[in-house]
Amino acid sequence: MSNSPGSVPANLNGDGIRVGVVQARFNEEITNGLWGACCSELLRLGVLNEDILHITVPGAMEIPIALQRLAYSGEFDALIALGAVIKGDTYHFEIVCGESARGISSVALAHDVPVVNMVLTTYTEDQAIERIEDKGVDAARCAVEMGNLMMTLDDNLPGADDEEEEDE
Repeated sequence: MSNSPGSVPANLNGDGIRVGVVQARFNEEITNGLWGACCSELLRLGVLNEDILHITVPGAMEIPIALQRLAYSGEFDALIALGAVIKGDTYHFEIVCGESARGISSVALAHDVPVVNMVLTTYTEDQAIERIEDKGVDAARCAVEMGNLMMTLDDNLPGADDEEEEDE
């Protein structure tokens, strides 16, 4: 895909990007795999180890509140949510998936920071395991790209960072 005049190309250079990662411990084998793939890709893209904060929470429902606290700090260019919710025999799956996704999205919009939602929602454990590597890598790439995009927009759009200046 070529860039048209005036377009902003994807920038996957992680140099200087600060990333906060919140990982659910529920379905830990899967979420540890997501974290491993994500962390490796962040480092491969040039994000420094000291620019990555990794925290864990009990499950997918706790991810949004931890993301919110990280977003409040203003210390991160992008945030990543890692989790795995696997369908069981009850309606609980739908509640957890929906509420977790809603909370994650609300953090991004309320705090004007990119939040990558990589909480896997699958019917089986095998489906989740199949997705670990690709989705962990995707999370890192998306976070770096969006962190760079937001900085580019802040630097190039009139009034893009006025809100931040008013807070100071």
